[in-house]
Amino acid sequence: MSILRSRTAQATVAAAAVGALALTGCSSGSNDSKKPAGKSQEDAKAQAKPVAMGTAQDSVGPAKPVAGAKKGGTVQVYQEADFSHLDPGQIYVSDAGMLAKLLYRGLTTYTEDAEGNQTVVGDLATDPGKSSDGGKTWTFTLKDGVKDQNGHVITSGDIRHSIERLYDPFLTDGPTYIQQWLSGAGTKYREAYKGPYKGKHLPKSVLDTPDDKTITFHFLEAHTDVPQALAMAAYSVVPEKTDTKQKYDQAPVSTGPYKVASYKSGKSLSLVRNDNWDEKTDPLRHAYVDGWNIEFNHDKADQTKTILADRGDAKNAIMFTGQVDATQLQKITSDKAVMKRTIQGYAPYVWQLNFNMDRVKDKKIRDAIALAIPATSAARADGGAYGGDAATSLMSPTTPGFDKTYDPFDRVKKPNGDIEKAKKLIKEAGAEGKKLVYAYANTPVRTTQANLIINNLEKIGLDIQKKEVDQATWYEQMGKVKNGFDLYMTGWGQDWADGNTVFPPSFDGAQIQDGASNYSHTNDKHVNEELGRIQKIADADERAAEYAKLSKYISEKINPAAPIYYTKVFQIAGSNVGGLRYGQVVSYTDPTTIYLKK
Repeated sequence: MSILRSRTAQATVAAAAVGALALTGCSSGSNDSKKPAGKSQEDAKAQAKPVAMGTAQDSVGPAKPVAGAKKGGTVQVYQEADFSHLDPGQIYVSDAGMLAKLLYRGLTTYTEDAEGNQTVVGDLATDPGKSSDGGKTWTFTLKDGVKDQNGHVITSGDIRHSIERLYDPFLTDGPTYIQQWLSGAGTKYREAYKGPYKGKHLPKSVLDTPDDKTITFHFLEAHTDVPQALAMAAYSVVPEKTDTKQKYDQAPVSTGPYKVASYKSGKSLSLVRNDNWDEKTDPLRHAYVDGWNIEFNHDKADQTKTILADRGDAKNAIMFTGQVDATQLQKITSDKAVMKRTIQGYAPYVWQLNFNMDRVKDKKIRDAIALAIPATSAARADGGAYGGDAATSLMSPTTPGFDKTYDPFDRVKKPNGDIEKAKKLIKEAGAEGKKLVYAYANTPVRTTQANLIINNLEKIGLDIQKKEVDQATWYEQMGKVKNGFDLYMTGWGQDWADGNTVFPPSFDGAQIQDGASNYSHTNDKHVNEELGRIQKIADADERAAEYAKLSKYISEKINPAAPIYYTKVFQIAGSNVGGLRYGQVVSYTDPTTIYLKK
């Protein structure tokens, strides 16, 4: 699974990507009936299994060794754009999430076996937590002697500070599960507490640290998935004495196996070993290589071409969130030796076209747009036949409760849009010639997809105004309530295998605020009430079934976002890279198992 929303910087030459549609067996107007390449929805189904709860024994280190692993060398990473944040409290996107696996540790984390089964275990904590009071109270005990890169031993005070700082107004881009569970939904948690920088702590009745090794969370309601939430990068420890607030983005302090050696914003980031990391305390991470060299400004086509050529540093290269370029698929898939250097997986993301509900108020217009979307062509522009499948639902195939037969916008029969039906709805709405502002990220893939979608929307009679937005700040800009746009694509993936991490953050009316993930500004009374009810259901299967019903209601009765495609992952690495595997937790190449063969 992926625990982060997708800000994948995936690029290729726009014209070439359009041409690649034919290469992958799909023209922009055809019905693609071929079996999808790469991973299938059956593979995704296996990823929908609930996370197992580990024990204290599962939480000790070192991590299980990778067969054949050697120490030494530097891994090369080619990345399209710089990370929007290095401060863990601001991390809620995929590329920075990959980096976080190397730099940061929190109370809990996940381990993963060879079959992809995930177990939540203690990371800084001795176990994944102990609950009491029916699940409203959770207590964690810290492991002995875990240090940050400066040699400071992490205490419960550092954990408390790391949670409290997330209340401060400058931290807007990370998840809010723990804060809201402690202090109130929506913006209530910020009203209840303003953060630690003025000298005040959360009350002991909310967050208590009775000694240096113990921290206790007192939640407003029972939550069974606290260990999963705390495993997110944003809840990693930020040592109190070295917290530089807004400046922390430029020089964060590591508790993981690597630390930042140099950071040239917009150009490069290099990591070296953190000598104060002790593998005996870490059940997840390895530190086989000496360091990581991450270069920005390499688009999708360049990443693929460079790693495929396998020369020089590229022999030691992996992709973080980049994907194989659609125009180079044939070279890769037809070469058995090269295919041994690839990984594939079914990611948890649903790419969707959000309607700004404050501006696009007529449901007939929203339904028409949803019907007109060229879903398969948009997916093929993002990695060819290996890039994804047309999405029939706002639920990913990796989410418990997914119904593969549900298809309200007829994606199976009309994968590239039902123009005539959509045109009829536009006429009924009296919306012919209506102007709508379509925002898109300034990468070639997003530009290509925008052109494909806009072309169909103009066919049904709409007047679309294009607005290019910087990819590096895409989610920050789309996350503004007054963003000034009508239509915009976002990719959302479950934070763990539960509808609780899909529907509340995306469609709860209490979540309408700058920096939140309700991108469509959905605020429906029935949805809000159902979200409150379903989250309290203790049985996972019953909860999944109720989310499936709610998903259908949202699409049919409101339609705040039109599903476009489910994401599949297809990445390539250099020939000298060992330990290469698809990580269910990160939804990309697992960086914690990588080593260099020589």
